[in-house]
Amino acid sequence: MFSFLEQLKNAECIEKNSPLYPKAWTAFSDAPERLYAVGDTSLLTKRKFVIVGSRRTPASALKIGGQIAQDLSSVFVITTGTADGGDGAAMAGALSGSGKVICLLAGGFSALPQGNLPILEQVAKHGLLLSPHPYETPVRSFSYEYRNKLLAALGEGTLVLGAAEKSGALITAKYARKLQKPIFALPYAPGAAAGAGCNQLIKQGGFLTETAKDVVDKFGIEMQNQAPMVALNTDEEKMLTALKDMSEGHLTELAQRANIPPYKARAVLSALEVKGLAVSLGGNIFAPVR
Repeated sequence: MFSFLEQLKNAECIEKNSPLYPKAWTAFSDAPERLYAVGDTSLLTKRKFVIVGSRRTPASALKIGGQIAQDLSSVFVITTGTADGGDGAAMAGALSGSGKVICLLAGGFSALPQGNLPILEQVAKHGLLLSPHPYETPVRSFSYEYRNKLLAALGEGTLVLGAAEKSGALITAKYARKLQKPIFALPYAPGAAAGAGCNQLIKQGGFLTETAKDVVDKFGIEMQNQAPMVALNTDEEKMLTALKDMSEGHLTELAQRANIPPYKARAVLSALEVKGLAVSLGGNIFAPVR
């Protein structure tokens, strides 16, 4: 059996006349003549949804984005890039769900980001790694915009998890808009630099997105495999209500709102984090995930 690196060097070649070749790319004058694939190529024939975000997407947004990717993977193949941040959250979320995920490279397989090899190996095992370039092709300055254009065309819509005023994730959204595909974005607090691009997308007509339901409702899809309800005790229920009411808050504020002693509130919030319902933003500040 080939090792992962050997698999990359022996990738399957998909010609432009193949039924697996994305039909959405055939209208591009600069469409790649062939693709190189490692993994489950049947995913190319299924419904796809793009999730991207900058490398500096905040931890709270990554947590939410991972949950959305996990939930959406029951109805879509999650399609993303190979970077840290938003791409990583999309990969991890999809892998923890159905495993249906496609990662599109900006260069050849020799240019895979070394720090992400463990998760990309899991993508190859359960989903699909895809490149429009031969193995040795390096990533150049123009490679990312070309990749983002192809990425936008693959999906039925695009969700941006995090983007400053200038971000590669916004390039993907730009091409999605040109292709008249719906754009979704996580909302950020006013003045949050890491989410300025997301808020701008919403102002321009993008759909404000907090859960997978916000996405599937726009496509008229009913999700069949919802995650099971998480069992909560009384204090956890009160704290989760306080979190959702405040959007985010300091430990002492949340404790007061939930009517729980501060010494006990820390343990309650930790329990909610373990159950995937809360995330620490640092400095004793917490936010809800769902």
